[in-house]
Amino acid sequence: MTHEEHHAAKTLGVGKAIAVLTSGGDAQGMNAAVRAVVRVGIYTGARVFFVHEGYQGLVDGGDNIREATWESVSMMLQLGGTVIGSARCKDFREREGRLRAAHNLVKRGITNLCVIGGDGSLTGADTFRSEWSDLLSDLQKSGKITAEEAAKSRYLNIVGLVGSIDNDFCGTDMTIGTDSALHRIMEIVDAITTTAQSHQRTFVLEVMGRHCGYLALVTSLSCGADWVFIPECPPDDDWEEHLCRRLSETRNRGSRLNIIIVAEGAIDRNGKPISSEDIKNLVVKRLGYDTRVTVLGHVQRGGTPSAFDRILGSRMGVEAVMALLEGTPDTPACVVSLSGNQAVRLPLMECVQVTKDVTKAMDERRFDEALKLRGRSFMNNWEVYKLLAHVRPPVSKSGSYTVAVMNVGAPAAGMNAAVRSTVRIGLIQGNRVLVVHDGFEGLARGQIEEAGWSYVGGWTGQGGSKLGTKRTLPKKSFEQISANITKFNIQGLVIIGGFEAYTGGLELMEGRKQYDELCIPFVVIPATVSNNVPGSDFSVGTDTALNTICMTCDRIKQSAAGTKRRVFIIETMGGYCGYLATMAGLAAGADAAYIFEEPFTIRDLQVNVEHLVQKMKTTVKRGLVLRNEKCNENYTTDFIFSLYSEEGKGIFDSRKNVLGHMQQGGSPTPFDRNFATKMGAKAMNWMSGKIKESYRNGRIFANTPDSGCVLGMRKRALVFQPVTELKEQTDFEHRIPKEQWWLKLRPILKILAKYEIDLDTSEHAHFEHVSRKRSGEATI
Repeated sequence: MTHEEHHAAKTLGVGKAIAVLTSGGDAQGMNAAVRAVVRVGIYTGARVFFVHEGYQGLVDGGDNIREATWESVSMMLQLGGTVIGSARCKDFREREGRLRAAHNLVKRGITNLCVIGGDGSLTGADTFRSEWSDLLSDLQKSGKITAEEAAKSRYLNIVGLVGSIDNDFCGTDMTIGTDSALHRIMEIVDAITTTAQSHQRTFVLEVMGRHCGYLALVTSLSCGADWVFIPECPPDDDWEEHLCRRLSETRNRGSRLNIIIVAEGAIDRNGKPISSEDIKNLVVKRLGYDTRVTVLGHVQRGGTPSAFDRILGSRMGVEAVMALLEGTPDTPACVVSLSGNQAVRLPLMECVQVTKDVTKAMDERRFDEALKLRGRSFMNNWEVYKLLAHVRPPVSKSGSYTVAVMNVGAPAAGMNAAVRSTVRIGLIQGNRVLVVHDGFEGLARGQIEEAGWSYVGGWTGQGGSKLGTKRTLPKKSFEQISANITKFNIQGLVIIGGFEAYTGGLELMEGRKQYDELCIPFVVIPATVSNNVPGSDFSVGTDTALNTICMTCDRIKQSAAGTKRRVFIIETMGGYCGYLATMAGLAAGADAAYIFEEPFTIRDLQVNVEHLVQKMKTTVKRGLVLRNEKCNENYTTDFIFSLYSEEGKGIFDSRKNVLGHMQQGGSPTPFDRNFATKMGAKAMNWMSGKIKESYRNGRIFANTPDSGCVLGMRKRALVFQPVTELKEQTDFEHRIPKEQWWLKLRPILKILAKYEIDLDTSEHAHFEHVSRKRSGEATI
């Protein structure tokens, strides 16, 4: 990357003006996107304008369109909803309204528009763009604008960001607000679970999603619901019998609680609505169960955005500015979206078209088609849900295999969800499933028992590790481990854990040379708050830790709002891996995040202090600095605190906070529950195939590199990678992968904190087409 290109990012916007508006239903994380658009726009030299009250403000003009400053978006990152307001707008649907909107933009020299909203808002933006030249000539004819003004505003660039809690937009894995809505729903489901168990109750929960069942589907996966009703997959005609049979079966197995999740748009095969009241009346009438209905309503839109939504909004905002400023009259209006963990640009109207196709398919009762159009990720969720909810575990274990499941390393939220789905999918396949307590140590000591279906009941929502977990590695106990593999006839091993799970796997591979018993297939599911397992972009438990850090930073920033000029230095976990510090820095709006992977000197610390001194002269009188626990052995948290205290004397005072083990605890977030559930299911399916493959002369013998794998999320797909192949990619001394994708997000963190640094624009999202994306690899 040349110096010229670097410089280009900073001058890309000079002489240009960008307007940003939020439209349609509000969604948590919209503010993060607005903040990023404003700050990155200003960074590139552009002028940025807020449009208040959505399209209505665009039509009314006047005080609704105001120039934004750096400080005007301070403290909005952690707020739900949209600070600049949103409104449903009839005027903009008429050409007359769009004419007024065009006039307001031309007069201010604005030719770049960033629209954050649902598919309706984005379609409106596209219409506006296609009419632009006609609107200008009308305005010119009627003398409202001059020929010169018309020439300056010759074409309009439009970029859309999808903000919608329903996740109903085709072409993107997650829309802004979806993850936060799931957080709200899960908080309520967890609360209801405790009261329902006290009374042996059945709860019918109605969640939002008029045309899209995503929230209902993921909620039911994340809480192990008995049944889910979604518009895309109406139940079979005799569903009433089937539902009642399911409920009484789970009761008879000893469960005290039934949960039924209903999307507000649920319908039967004939397109007739199925309401939560209908379901309640059915259960009461046929089974006589004490049944309650809870309709969640607007709670789902509210509250603080989750860490995921803040990072998503921020990343998409950056990408939107780049797409606008690089746009030409020939590039179609695009929508910036997320696929796996990559930002991509997609043609706006293609996405809108596919979204409309889904509705059409549902109206015409072509439900299989609708499900396919929703994309791979949605279908994956549906398949796993059907497996876990709709199948009775086989009674006989004939011709089955024996698979053992264990936790290794430090506790991480979501481990239990992974164990639950591994155990249950194993049982559904007709296998015998054993659970091992206390990791490899328990495997050596024979702390092993058989798990039945109800053994793991209610585990998805529980934090920590119910099986017990230890950091002990297997090597020194090969003798005992081999004996127990034989004694319990273990034919496959699922290891759920962090870096020790991976190194333990490598030791097992080594041990195969001496011990035949170790020649059984095994798979590692990464689960650790540090996110440092080679072979996976994400680990189970990281998202929960990130949200905990985020929430704490919010509270700490808030505490400073009442006092004058204060800087907080917060130490996060993660070993040598800077993921938590970096991502929490992005999500909480930190001024700096010190990590091991990006070495820093005393000079850098001085620059940061100087930067904060300047910041304290503005209206924003607080600073937040994150430090990863092992980023530098000499520049400790105490050292940095002392340095800041000394240098900030008379300007700001400093406080420090070590977050410690609270980052490992807590109830798992919806992302971690869902991710863990899918990982467990995928691991078990792989395991059955591998055991079958390795069956020789009446016994299992697996000795190939691909019979010991890490299951990881890589860009867009879940992939199995031999542990031995990942060796090259590992820095064993510091227990981190040599290459980490998230380091590319660090410049964004610095730009949003007003550092004059270079943004490498060579890494930008490329234009893709929706149809191609759907035939690609499986996403989670």
